[in-house]
Amino acid sequence: MISPNHRHRRAVITALAVSLPFAFLTPAGASTAAPTAPAPDQQAAAPAQASHLDLGAQDLPETRNVTTLAPGLTRTTITRGAPNQEFFWTAEVAVPSTSLDPDAPASALSTQAQAQKVADKLNAAGVTARIEHVQSPQLADAGGDLGYRVRAGQFSSKADGAATVDQIKAAGYKASVIYTGWDGDAGSSEDDRGPWNLQVLTIDPKEFHGDLTSSFGPNLENRETTSQLSAAGALAAVNGGFFTMDPAAGAPGDPAGAAVHDGKVLSEPVGDRPSLVLDKNGTSIQRLHWHGTVTAPGAAELPLDGIDRVPGLIRNCGGTDDTPTNLPLHDFTCTDPDEIVSFTPEFGPTTPAGPGLEVVLDAQGTVTAVNHARGTAVPAGGQTVQAIGADVDKLAALAVPGKKLKVDTDLLDESGKTLTTTPTTDVVNGGPTLVQNGQLDVTAKRDGMVRTNDSNSFFYGWVHKRNPRTFAGVDAQGRTILVTADGRQTTSLGLSLNEEAHVAKSLGMINAINLDGGGSTTMVQGDQVMNSPSDATGERPVGDALLVLPGRKP
Repeated sequence: MISPNHRHRRAVITALAVSLPFAFLTPAGASTAAPTAPAPDQQAAAPAQASHLDLGAQDLPETRNVTTLAPGLTRTTITRGAPNQEFFWTAEVAVPSTSLDPDAPASALSTQAQAQKVADKLNAAGVTARIEHVQSPQLADAGGDLGYRVRAGQFSSKADGAATVDQIKAAGYKASVIYTGWDGDAGSSEDDRGPWNLQVLTIDPKEFHGDLTSSFGPNLENRETTSQLSAAGALAAVNGGFFTMDPAAGAPGDPAGAAVHDGKVLSEPVGDRPSLVLDKNGTSIQRLHWHGTVTAPGAAELPLDGIDRVPGLIRNCGGTDDTPTNLPLHDFTCTDPDEIVSFTPEFGPTTPAGPGLEVVLDAQGTVTAVNHARGTAVPAGGQTVQAIGADVDKLAALAVPGKKLKVDTDLLDESGKTLTTTPTTDVVNGGPTLVQNGQLDVTAKRDGMVRTNDSNSFFYGWVHKRNPRTFAGVDAQGRTILVTADGRQTTSLGLSLNEEAHVAKSLGMINAINLDGGGSTTMVQGDQVMNSPSDATGERPVGDALLVLPGRKP
């Protein structure tokens, strides 16, 4: 029995008709829990399985252990590589900006001249510093020469670097101790030895009769761990999409991108960033657009800026009339002083409070109240509409107590058609894409992971360097594959986005998308966390999770 307090939907997984070749995920020499091998004639018809992940040096040891959770549902543990004595801890210096803006932050990367200037000052202060040229693999729309970093020391443990950090601070610079195994630099042979630890869920629609769904818990605005969301009766689960964490950026737990649950739109997209779409036809990756309006009979329609988020704050940007940009900008909060945002009962007990206007609608769309301050309970089956700034008077002109007000919240596909949703449709936000139509396609710049005004430091930390990652995709047989890769540990290095894309393709994915990662990366089987989350405090509360539910008993 699934708890009614966990809002999720059941999307029956069905096979997709596809004709591209695929790499069969279950490895040779897997544990006896692996699924039964296909018949000889089927084996002959399928291409040969890749012998190992496309990750690191070709000769690395790799083991795979497969556990069957249900017919057509497996969890594969993959360990690749071994501890590498070439890696060490080092102090990385935050290089002051050369900008004329005195408030410009220090950066991990800079020009060669600025890096050399900092290194010379450190050396004069008794700190043996070095500069390193950072070059990143070329992705679909970003990569290449990132700049220069300044580092000092070589330590066997993080604690051993503390004294050098103190010396750097005494010389007037900030620094932190990092592990070189997390660099992900191109062309460094010792950087290709591992180790890596991955968990892979594979859902075969031909054999698995359960459901793939998503859950955000009792409401959107609060966070729960993947384990807590999985406790609704899931066989397995992984964390889902990006979400707001800082109250200054909006409501913590609120999706920072598109979200649909039970066929109901609950969050608008970030520009046209890709999303994972689950419905009765299977799993797909689509770039969705937003079209929202508020209309009253006989009156001009007003644009609806968003749904179920704090007005004026747009996490990851990608809206309209936003400052500083209308384009996606990851891990950044854009602002807009004039907005109209609607709210559903799923948001939480009350809507965000503050100055402005809030119109309350019943289940039939009739205006039951016009409040000249924001913050109220959303009626069951109804909704509210908030306005701030210059949009207050515009909404007030439409909202007449006792009259109808129509609120449209549509997601459009890439052709401009409204995404058809049913009670078996869910959407979880993500980005960038990793693989498209069987080819590597990491769209980091398009999806907001490139910032032109920070010396490539965000790209360096988020895209180029190795981090814990969660990603999802489909293979040529229509199987859905959900993956977690541990990181930020010496025993598991994590993946750069480039490595993540290569891993996705080597696992047989013909279309793949990056989901939220870092400390959010979690895989659960039953009531057990199967990976090693990277946050020091343990499993991180997240905005939503992907759940694999057992089939209903007859």
